[in-house]
Amino acid sequence: MNPQHSEPSEPGSGSGPGPGIPPLAPVVADRAEQPYVSFRGSVRMDHFAVIADRLGELIGWAAARGGEFAGAPFFRFRTVDMAGESDVEAGIPLVEPLTAEGDIRTGTLPAGRYVTVVHTGHPDRLFDTITELRAWADREGLAWDMTPLAGGAERWGCRLESYLTDPRVEPDMDKWEIELAFRLTDPPPS
Repeated sequence: MNPQHSEPSEPGSGSGPGPGIPPLAPVVADRAEQPYVSFRGSVRMDHFAVIADRLGELIGWAAARGGEFAGAPFFRFRTVDMAGESDVEAGIPLVEPLTAEGDIRTGTLPAGRYVTVVHTGHPDRLFDTITELRAWADREGLAWDMTPLAGGAERWGCRLESYLTDPRVEPDMDKWEIELAFRLTDPPPS
């Protein structure tokens, strides 16, 4: 990976996260393709546990087949619909692909330019971080690999939430670190 850093917004430049909360420090980075395994489902945000609670099962399945993890477990949002159902995958990045089995899928996260930022705190507060990240990208003139759909829903080329904190080691969700990685559109050819 060859990161291309963008300067984070200065505190007080635009809408910040609030008093006492450090400003976001987003980074634009190039990422290579990444094989992964996942469960996929259509879920409402208030029933997200239906997909999230299967991560342990997926980790056990991959480990039993000799899968070597290439990073933290993640949720990939293919569509986001805050008022309806979102198409979401609970996944694990792998060093080498495995063969799909039953309702376990295999895939490849697309290469490209991503905006990344680490949210520290309870997952219930991710919405505020995402809102600030999107405002930052607007100020920077960056365009997401995202297509608006009817009713305010969105289809994403690749939108990830990677859970960097192992809940077995740190059960206090207010101390969790979650990396957001949202793919940008490809730059126009020069």
